[in-house]
Amino acid sequence: MKTKSNLERVLKAGRFAVTGELGPPQSADPEVIPRKAKILEGYIDAFNVTDGQTAVVRMASWAACLIGKEKGLDPIVQMTCRDRNRIALQMDILGIAALGINNLLCLTGDHQSFGNHPDAKGGL
Repeated sequence: MKTKSNLERVLKAGRFAVTGELGPPQSADPEVIPRKAKILEGYIDAFNVTDGQTAVVRMASWAACLIGKEKGLDPIVQMTCRDRNRIALQMDILGIAALGINNLLCLTGDHQSFGNHPDAKGGL
């Protein structure tokens, strides 16, 4: 399946892909994303937005990716399985695809005991 992903084009061309990580804010302030993305612009093929970085509540990765996509950058949604069961993972993937975001990185994530809700239960 072909997408409009710059990352896909770079990899299919056999080139070395450069990605950068963008940590979303611990708020709903959408202006944080373009400020951080501007630092990466021109240096990366795609940007990865962390999901619940250090197990701390932050803006959702997909939302920050959508903001970056609107600024012309190629997003990689990071999805931690720590906070989602199988149904939630599938729903998020469908939503991400519906938004036209073509890159996804799935990880287990930092254990919730490290974050600001150490008594939270995992999603699986």
